Amino acid sequence: MKNFIEELRWRGMLHDFMPGVEELLAKEQISAYLGIDPTADSLHIGHLVGVMMLRHLQLAGHRPIALIGGATGMIGDPSMKSSERNLLDEQTLRHNQECIKKQLAHFLDFDSDAPNAAVLVNNYDWMREFSFLEFIRDIGKHITVNYMMAKDSVKKRLNGESSEGMSFTEFSYQLLQGYDFLHLYRHMGCKLQMGGSDQWGNITTGTELIRRKDGGEAYGLTCPLITKADGGKFGKTESGNVWLDPKRTSPYAFYQFWLNVSDADAARYIRIFTTLSQEEIAALEAEQAQAAHLRPLQRRLAEEITVMVHSREEYEAAVEASNILFGQGTKEQLQRLSKEMILSVFEGVPQFTITRNKLAEGIKIIDLLTEETAVLPSKGELRKLVQAGGLSINKEKVSDHELLIERSDLIADQYLLVQRGKKSYYLLIAE
Repeated sequence: MKNFIEELRWRGMLHDFMPGVEELLAKEQISAYLGIDPTADSLHIGHLVGVMMLRHLQLAGHRPIALIGGATGMIGDPSMKSSERNLLDEQTLRHNQECIKKQLAHFLDFDSDAPNAAVLVNNYDWMREFSFLEFIRDIGKHITVNYMMAKDSVKKRLNGESSEGMSFTEFSYQLLQGYDFLHLYRHMGCKLQMGGSDQWGNITTGTELIRRKDGGEAYGLTCPLITKADGGKFGKTESGNVWLDPKRTSPYAFYQFWLNVSDADAARYIRIFTTLSQEEIAALEAEQAQAAHLRPLQRRLAEEITVMVHSREEYEAAVEASNILFGQGTKEQLQRLSKEMILSVFEGVPQFTITRNKLAEGIKIIDLLTEETAVLPSKGELRKLVQAGGLSINKEKVSDHELLIERSDLIADQYLLVQRGKKSYYLLIAE
């Protein structure tokens, strides 16, 4: 079995932990939990550090508990945030929970009969029947307001970072999260809570509640919040979050995100977001030092995480699509791409709509690209481009400016890919 703490330490995934955690992990198989916000029906890559912690915990022989914050998701955690979030109804939360579990199953073993099979729980299941009076009587009296006010997440909100202040609802969040820990300690023998470094205050409230209510020993462990080497926010692109759901972020765009990280970030991320060994990573770093332009770290990182989140098949399709866009792709490769992949790969390139019926009779390329569409400004320009060998249709060079384009030339019976020079692409869509 791997040493869980050492595994997190060399991977750069360890920020802080309470005294006694290492001894506890060495002594027995433990259950540890990590909370996941269910405010969307997909995880994004910002969640993956915590998910990888659960994965490493399971690989080290311990039992991971993924807690969906159905109840706390209805409130919002003030940690490191400047305002309250929108509240969700139960039906939406249940839908989000099911979607998130399917994604977690790519990382964790939920279904085997192993004693450390992962468990998914939702704190709404034990909070829904808890009355307000019961809660403040049985839980609230054990944690003082002074203790709660001392938390960084609370102090930051009260010291003027937000003009809105902080509602009692959000102030009570750490008590609710503390009760989650107490509930799991009592009912599932859970002795460790994990989370990002911004969760330390909430985690320690839980350990304190367990001590005061049950006289029990419980522990906390946090990972650092991931940033980019240039100080930018990790996991954000111009179009927003990088999601695990292929409908929100296509496998191609997901693959490209990891492929395009900087060398410094690739060296950090390959430790955090893969299960490659120290030896394998050291070998890749040696390759990177010898031939950084080949980007072996980025390529392996993109491969490992795309296969884990999507599939080997989606990864290979993304690589093939990259070759078409940036390399010497062929018409045969282009024809193998799905409609979704074509739209994903060529998102952002100029697009023109053409009439499918006109292709039934055939249309000359010179008319198609100058009159039917505005790919080229004039017929004279098109003739020069063809003569210079600078025009391709569906990755094949055009040598005749009167070439007839027919419906059979369409990729997926809908698309024509026009390439002008090395890097200018245009997508023609038949409707």
